[in-house]
Amino acid sequence: MSASLAIPPSRALVWLKRDLREHDHAPLVAALAHSDALSLFIVEPEWLQSPECDTSHVDFALGCLAELRTALAARGMPLLVRIGSAVDVLAQLHNEVAFTHLLSHEETGPGWSYVRDVQVMAWCKSVHIHWQEFTQTGVVRRLRSRSGWAGRWQARMDAPLQLLNGEFTAAVTLNQPELPTLASLGLAPHGKTLQAAGEKAARRTLKSFLQVRGYDYRKALSSPLTAEESCSRLSPHLAFGTLSMRTVHQATEVAIANTPDRAFAYALRGFAGRLRWHCHFMQKLEDEPDIEFHNFARVCDGLREDEFNDAYFAAWCEGRTGYPMVDACMRSLIATGWLNFRMRAMLVSFASYHLWLHWRPTGLFLARQFLDYEPGIHWSQMQMQSGTTGINTLRMYSPTKQAQDQDPEGLFIRRWVPELARVPLPYLAEPWKMDISVQRIAACLIGVDYPAPIVDDKVAMKAAKDRMYGLRKSEGAREEASDVQARHGSRKGGLPPSGQRRKTTSLQTTKRVLKRATEESTTPSPQGDLFA
Repeated sequence: MSASLAIPPSRALVWLKRDLREHDHAPLVAALAHSDALSLFIVEPEWLQSPECDTSHVDFALGCLAELRTALAARGMPLLVRIGSAVDVLAQLHNEVAFTHLLSHEETGPGWSYVRDVQVMAWCKSVHIHWQEFTQTGVVRRLRSRSGWAGRWQARMDAPLQLLNGEFTAAVTLNQPELPTLASLGLAPHGKTLQAAGEKAARRTLKSFLQVRGYDYRKALSSPLTAEESCSRLSPHLAFGTLSMRTVHQATEVAIANTPDRAFAYALRGFAGRLRWHCHFMQKLEDEPDIEFHNFARVCDGLREDEFNDAYFAAWCEGRTGYPMVDACMRSLIATGWLNFRMRAMLVSFASYHLWLHWRPTGLFLARQFLDYEPGIHWSQMQMQSGTTGINTLRMYSPTKQAQDQDPEGLFIRRWVPELARVPLPYLAEPWKMDISVQRIAACLIGVDYPAPIVDDKVAMKAAKDRMYGLRKSEGAREEASDVQARHGSRKGGLPPSGQRRKTTSLQTTKRVLKRATEESTTPSPQGDLFA
């Protein structure tokens, strides 16, 4: 071939965001086709300064990056970690290495990341960089209609995994300083006990759930005691992308197909269904980014905004509402970064109905506590649990009943609310009902050692029901509900039950993935819940 017809060299930059893994990573696979390639993670001030970011999130991401940098280096790809706004960092790096292609995954993120991506797109066009984005979830960009969405999700999840099959060529040598630390970023220690970060920990967690821990998934996921062991614990790994949704889906289908235990298969089918719901809720934010800030049903505007009680909010955030199950759940969440889904729903319900707090401030506080904060799921759930979608059933949880149902022996409450350690079990869900002599024996004076209930349960619930159901009966609310349902409601996709959809090539690939995982430790991670 003559020199005039030679293909010019191309240099790919893989921009890592919330996809901190080596396996099933389409941008990394695409980078193999280029003359040379390198990867980049940007610690963005916009992220650090956003109201939903917590130091624990940054800590977990840094742990993932440490492992991934080693894995990619073994394949010949440098992983750069730089601090700054995305366009500034990309422009500087372009001056240094003149990359020709920017490869990344699509991201359904909070408002600041959407603004960032618009700016990056404009910059790429201005300097003639080809930016290619790849899908990594079931979320569909520029979706015109929800009809057929389930089928699209299925097709994506059944597609073959994107596995690296080669080595990279890095033609340039760049200084790669040590990864930043929380201290170097000016962040204080978070004090939480977090689960292990990184792809290896994610794969161990997936394996232990599909082989052992998931047996009691359906019946154990509601109680904060049993859910700690029996839930998947994969949600942080999906949020930070140390596992792909496709990997989890295909591994789950393999496990369902291969287990001879019908009860175990039944439990895993329940989990498989929640994988679809995971993306279903993310799709809502993708379709309507405003739901991070405004009510789905605009007829709810003004419902709570002008009645925000700062004292109630502070008590709820601190786990000092006087309702033991609410306080135990909040304190547990603050300490560990994880809570099972039903108890998360109860916390939001209590804040929204008992305390009549708007979902935006409470949602930001919870976003900072959840290690597995996933914007699409989070804001959809905040609105659903607070009754502002206009289409979902109002879920008003009784904290007393939840304590009695989900912690019947009081183990969870006594663990996280030690002030109540000596309170007799019949009073533990409602300690304010103890007479003074019992309070003294229990060393727990209500209003002194443990707060009295911040509101009256029955009075608060009746007031909330009257307002919410009264609003929903209005003509405007009914009309708007139809519109919200058309935009965001789920559709029957005609899918066969989980476990009956099998694509040979993708399942064979997944079996290889699981085989590699079996060579690693099966110790499960201590936190996380898929659907949260």
